[in-house]
Amino acid sequence: MSSDVTEISQAWRPHPAAVESLVSGRHGDPFGLLGMHTASDGTLSVRVFWPGAQSVEILDAVSGQTVGELEQIHPSGFFAGPVKGRNAPFKYRLRLGGHGQHWEAEDPYRFPPILGEMDVYFFAEGSHRRIYERLGAHPATVDGVQGVSFAVWAPNAQRVSVIGEFNYWDGRRHPMRKRVEAGIWELFVPGVEIGALYKFELVGPHGELLPQKADPLAFSQEHPPSTASRVHGLPSREWNDGAWMAERAAKQDRTAPISIYEVHLGSWRRKDGNVTLGYDELADELIPYVKDLGFTHIECMPVSEHPFSGSWGYQPVGLFAPTSRFGDPEAFSRFVERCHDAGLSLIVDWVPAHFPSDAFGLVRFDGTALYEHEDPRLGFHKDWNTLIYNFGRREVSNFLLANALFWLERYHVDALRVDAVASMLYLDYSRNPGEWVPNVHGGRENLEAVEFLKAVNTHSFGDAPGATTMAEESTAWPQVTSPVHAGGLGFGFKWNMGWMHDTLEYMQQDPIHRRYHHNQMTFGLHYAFSENFVLPLSHDEVVHGKGSLLNKMPGDRWQKFANLRAYFGFMWTHPGKKLLFMGGEFGQEREWQHDFSLDWHLLEDGLHKGVQSLIRDLNHLYRDSRALHVRDCDPSGFEWINGSDADQSVLAYLRRGEEGDRPVLVVSNFTPVVRHGYRLGVPLEGYWAEKLNTDAGIYGGSNVGNGGGVQTEAEAWQGRPASLIVTLPPLSTIVLEYTG
Repeated sequence: MSSDVTEISQAWRPHPAAVESLVSGRHGDPFGLLGMHTASDGTLSVRVFWPGAQSVEILDAVSGQTVGELEQIHPSGFFAGPVKGRNAPFKYRLRLGGHGQHWEAEDPYRFPPILGEMDVYFFAEGSHRRIYERLGAHPATVDGVQGVSFAVWAPNAQRVSVIGEFNYWDGRRHPMRKRVEAGIWELFVPGVEIGALYKFELVGPHGELLPQKADPLAFSQEHPPSTASRVHGLPSREWNDGAWMAERAAKQDRTAPISIYEVHLGSWRRKDGNVTLGYDELADELIPYVKDLGFTHIECMPVSEHPFSGSWGYQPVGLFAPTSRFGDPEAFSRFVERCHDAGLSLIVDWVPAHFPSDAFGLVRFDGTALYEHEDPRLGFHKDWNTLIYNFGRREVSNFLLANALFWLERYHVDALRVDAVASMLYLDYSRNPGEWVPNVHGGRENLEAVEFLKAVNTHSFGDAPGATTMAEESTAWPQVTSPVHAGGLGFGFKWNMGWMHDTLEYMQQDPIHRRYHHNQMTFGLHYAFSENFVLPLSHDEVVHGKGSLLNKMPGDRWQKFANLRAYFGFMWTHPGKKLLFMGGEFGQEREWQHDFSLDWHLLEDGLHKGVQSLIRDLNHLYRDSRALHVRDCDPSGFEWINGSDADQSVLAYLRRGEEGDRPVLVVSNFTPVVRHGYRLGVPLEGYWAEKLNTDAGIYGGSNVGNGGGVQTEAEAWQGRPASLIVTLPPLSTIVLEYTG
């Protein structure tokens, strides 16, 4: 009889093999072993793993009374024991002792699951568009106890632990609960505070210890090159831009004047000692500068955390974390609101095409190709040594879609410029035969990426009213900016890469040879209205040995500036929205370098100052003249007057707005020869005022022009009822507006 009693009274003891598995960091079900348990005989017991402790008592969390003293059953710090006089679970605390000290603590393994059933269901289904509200690290109060809820997706790991300063980076101390329904691991850790550094430690499917991983949904990261995540929680801000948010749709419509200043925040301007500006300092200096120049949008190259400072930022590892190089998430949110206060829209470059192979990032996150493809023919970019997301995996597309909405909803970003769309659309992108796998129909289209992009655009426009999206897409993929319901990808705008390459190649020709390349300036009009285009003179054109825009121009110093001014005049009057990379607005001479500021001292030179003044005037003319923007994406807004004068390298065209808007005549002369008496047909008799002349003296030009404007003559010309006799300055663009 006594032996039976002894057997029953020891039923609370855990199996030694399970204890050994836990203390050696191999146990994948910590809640099955740790915390409070009811034995087969009804005995209530508590099990605790606390390395360094020498004694553990159980306290009633309400009364504070000691209700049990645990026995150390493993020298590594595993304690277990029955609870006296209790037969039902209750809230408890731990009183620990060791090395002459005593302290109280909460047991993470007494708290309930973090994620609700519907969270798990929607994530597994791939439809949890705000999964960032559940995954990641969230400061929380559970059962009246403050701490942090951690959750991470790693379905193929045998064990996942959260590690950090709070547990000596020891993966044995806080193994997480696996929600097998969705492969998510979760744990509420009491006492962890905002600002704490953390990572996840994972044991892969074959029992291998993986490199420590940063949190894919961290809202803040350690300053690079350090790689830990930082507890922050969702960005919080008392937003005061309600009026802006309600009205921003009109500012980003295809009929609106959109002029974008593209910025690399780390190298726009620096303080003494070559120190980068923070988000608040950028708000003080960059925003007024851009507003003064008349731009409507600021486009920031990726602000998502990325490991290498000497880059554009297009290989991000922390998609939900504004880079800590310039401040904390609150500082970035202040920057956004300061843009809105100044009447500027903010575009953020977003990179869902690929991710870097840094060991602390997403690569083989749980020991398998989780975010990427196992087959390198599908999952590896040779050009960039990066990995391609598996867009066909529901959880991966869910992760990326939620990230797009995160920036639009949580940070009030006005637009996402989606990087490298072409690389997403084509399975054979930059691949030789045999290096890629056809789709199920035998084609080269990445069908999963297509559906993903459609979903991103559908929800960006639907869930974030007034926001828009812009595709960097360099091929002839049809209907990039057509609505999804009409068979398109659903983007708001597309970068016109063909226009950029053709016109830059033309401008680099010596003027004497331009007659043989005339079609490079006119060809873009054959497809200019097939999409909602942005004309980009972007960062890609001023790196990797390409030189600056100014130094692409031929001729002596004066001619270089004149060419650049004439080109800007052509660009700002050509159908399509405008984008200019920083430095172009004042004729930066050297190629971009990530470690240095732009050369602001150049503005002491009149020619550089003249280019800046021209950009300011072009922006204001573009905004003030409806003919120059309201039909940017409509063929009725453009009409050739003379597009075939290759011998003299002259282009002349009309821009039209809606009924009642004044038409504008644009004439570009891309030779250094002054052309007097140049006759052009116009549709209306009367006075045409010279609104802008890139050869004006205030811009550094020779000041040849038309004395403020030209009166029509009754002679019909070029199929039109009246004509103008104009003087064309050398290497110039002039803009004439009909004033009647």
